[in-house]
Amino acid sequence: MNDLLDALTEEMSPLFGERWITSPSRLATFALSEGHHAKVTPSIVVQPETTEEVCTIMAATHRRGIPVVALGAGTSLEGNASPVERGITIDFGKMDRILEVSAPDMLCVVQPGVTRIDLNTELRTTGLFFPLDPGANATIGGMIATRASGTNAVRYGTMRETVLALKVVLPDGTLIKTGSRARKSAAGYDLTHLFTGSEGTLGLVVEATLRLHGIPEKILAGSFTFDTIEGAVSTVINTIQLGVGVARMELLDPAAIRACNAFSHLDLPELPTLFIELHGGEAIIEDQRMTIEAIGKDNGGRDFQMSSDADERNRLFRARHDALPAARATRPGAVVWSTDVCVPISHLSDAIASAHAAIADAGLTAPIVGHVGDGNFHVLFALDPDDQEERQRAERVNEALVDHALSVGGTCTGEHGIGLGKREALLREHGEGAVDLMRTLKRAIDPDARLNPGKIFAIAPQADAAKHD
Repeated sequence: MNDLLDALTEEMSPLFGERWITSPSRLATFALSEGHHAKVTPSIVVQPETTEEVCTIMAATHRRGIPVVALGAGTSLEGNASPVERGITIDFGKMDRILEVSAPDMLCVVQPGVTRIDLNTELRTTGLFFPLDPGANATIGGMIATRASGTNAVRYGTMRETVLALKVVLPDGTLIKTGSRARKSAAGYDLTHLFTGSEGTLGLVVEATLRLHGIPEKILAGSFTFDTIEGAVSTVINTIQLGVGVARMELLDPAAIRACNAFSHLDLPELPTLFIELHGGEAIIEDQRMTIEAIGKDNGGRDFQMSSDADERNRLFRARHDALPAARATRPGAVVWSTDVCVPISHLSDAIASAHAAIADAGLTAPIVGHVGDGNFHVLFALDPDDQEERQRAERVNEALVDHALSVGGTCTGEHGIGLGKREALLREHGEGAVDLMRTLKRAIDPDARLNPGKIFAIAPQADAAKHD
């Protein structure tokens, strides 16, 4: 592989100059990961600026059989963008242009390196916004790769509902277009959603057409404390079942509140707490607020505070978004393993209770936060990186979380994706037949298994598979 990489560098480096990175010191800055997996330094990093350059790179790596990994902001949590063998990493950070905003059609066209915050900054004068908010300032390409969602998904959906069309470069350098600007289509296979969530294993997204939404007339946000997790979760379930149009409904358990108070300099009561946000007109929001308060009081709710003040709203949800570094700060030198599962909301209370029991039995520090409006929650294991026995206890708890979620018709991951960390859980969730079909699709599009190798499931290149068969 070293000879192949040297030959690739000899061919490509004159075309890219300083954007073709091979020096160890510069490569070390790309060993990015918010997850708990080991940091891996890429062999080569290239930073294309155009679709044509991506096609050129992919054609050149195809000729030599060199593995390729796509990199966005490096905020993924399951090792989704970590190389597992020598090859090339394509950093999309310089493909960060917003190509078009069409206010009449309520859509935009962007390159994959655009971040969600930069997109909303550009949209601020149009009356539109991009609602998906996974917490981190992720790139659009990375959010498409993992089919991301986040705090606003309960009202606005996930990337699955947001992506209208894509331009994708296939493993051999071929450029294809999927989808259209229309809001619906019955034209052939749904290739747009095949690539959305494929974690860069089938093709590289170089352009995306995204659905936008109107900025709400008014936003009301606040918190609601409860004596018990059960009371808070029952409030969530009742609210959703009554069709109250909440935009965000986030749960923090007492351990998470304690961590966020310390990290974000807050003084919230260390009780199960819902962070709630409502979007809409004045009358609608007030009716929703009163409904949620009544539901919560019936479920043992205590202090219910809502405000339309933007600074207060940002302060609360900044604390929610800081939950991961807050969990890390609970133990000096800790690493955080953030895992997630998603269940039908009728099973949410039992799932969280089961998680709490497993964490307590294992003697672990692990705050729980959740996008509970859609049944998704995260366990943030704060671990000593040098304590393998503690890591094994966390692994057993994680397996129990997945087992419980699958037993009630849920999923092993609501939004983090499979990456390296949940390949076995994917097999348990879907079964050998469905995962074999995924492998068949992978081999049809990427027969040499060069794109993001080792992710989602293990697969041999087509030639090796034929020998095995």
